[in-house]
Amino acid sequence: MIVLDQIVGIVRRVRSDGVPQLFISPYDELRQGVGSGQSTAWLASCSYPEAMPDACFSHPRLAQVYDPLDPDRSDLDTYANLVVEFGAEAVLDVGCGTGEFIARLVDMEVRALGVDPAAASLRVAESKLTPGSAELVIGTVSALAGDNALRNSFDMATMTANVAQVFLDDDEWLSTLRTIRRCLRSGGRLVFETRDPADQAWERWTKEATHRTVDLGDLGEVEEWIETTNVEGEFVTFVSPTIFHLDGERIDSTSTLRFRPNSVLEQTLSEAGFTEVEIHDLPYAPGRG
Repeated sequence: MIVLDQIVGIVRRVRSDGVPQLFISPYDELRQGVGSGQSTAWLASCSYPEAMPDACFSHPRLAQVYDPLDPDRSDLDTYANLVVEFGAEAVLDVGCGTGEFIARLVDMEVRALGVDPAAASLRVAESKLTPGSAELVIGTVSALAGDNALRNSFDMATMTANVAQVFLDDDEWLSTLRTIRRCLRSGGRLVFETRDPADQAWERWTKEATHRTVDLGDLGEVEEWIETTNVEGEFVTFVSPTIFHLDGERIDSTSTLRFRPNSVLEQTLSEAGFTEVEIHDLPYAPGRG
């Protein structure tokens, strides 16, 4: 886990297995002004060329079954506990997906802004929220970096699950970190997780080890598995087929994650202006990072 003080500045908003490490970050820099307040209750769409979410997030049918196929989100407990520990009143969730953590933040009466390039996932997120409870933005944080209204507006920023590993390009990763930094208030924290390359989790991503068929009631039985297809240095590509037995449709989603070592993560965090980096094992995946 990594902790540092930082500021999050950022976005032109459009109103509207096994994880090893958790990163928290604060940036000790005095800032003037406080992000104004109320969360709005809408989701607006816009198009950003650089936003190319994988099918498992962007395909409407796959987004619909994403949560039912993975109902155990106890991994979010660590993030929720840190929100309480640090007394965060406003949280920016980067790569919020189907909004599981956003919904939890709302229940905790925390002001929340979720950003994600996958419109289909955000539609699912929107269905979990009552009007006015949170704000969802379709796009990437870097693409939204022109909104001065969001500078110094958040006490915490998060990237849960695999979000931090989907940034394959060095410039895109650094730009994302810098944008998040500008959005945070003085003393704000960035919290994220990433798999430990030494664990080589991708070796366990085989059809034999991950294949399952789940009965989703009215949606019928859904079959899925994960299979690694290519490993090249820090980049691991895998395919995730999903078969809907109700009508036989098969949708394949191909994803690539980057497994950056700790030294690179700490270096890029430093370049983005973060300090006091701490790395800890995740409570739900001890020994994997």
